[in-house]
Amino acid sequence: MTSDEEQARLDQAERDRRRLSDRRTTPRGGRRPGDPQGYSPLILVADDDANSGARCVAILARLRFAVAPAHSVDEAIKIMSSLHPTLIVARLKDEVALRKQMAGNPELGDIPIVTLTPENDAPQIMIEDIRKALRR
Repeated sequence: MTSDEEQARLDQAERDRRRLSDRRTTPRGGRRPGDPQGYSPLILVADDDANSGARCVAILARLRFAVAPAHSVDEAIKIMSSLHPTLIVARLKDEVALRKQMAGNPELGDIPIVTLTPENDAPQIMIEDIRKALRR
């Protein structure tokens, strides 16, 4: 087989592969089939610890979620009021106060919360929990 024939075969294989509806073997990010083009769910990451919060933000951003960080309950409430996130990922010492303030505000009360614990702190488990919450 000549190099031209080989290149033509590779080009045809590439064109065939691109015709498939979804070429990925694993799902990426927070995009769902019904989402408007260019839409990515906004996730508020509320974490007292800057290092673990930054880690969570980096993981979610890498998966093409839109992410807003917060480092306290007050900051989280301010961000929720202005940005209206789709989901909250929280690891706060005073998460009870966050939930109370959300319950007292009808605009914020319906936002689902995924609480990070040692059991779901591993990236794969955390991402799966977030995707489950987004599907509800």
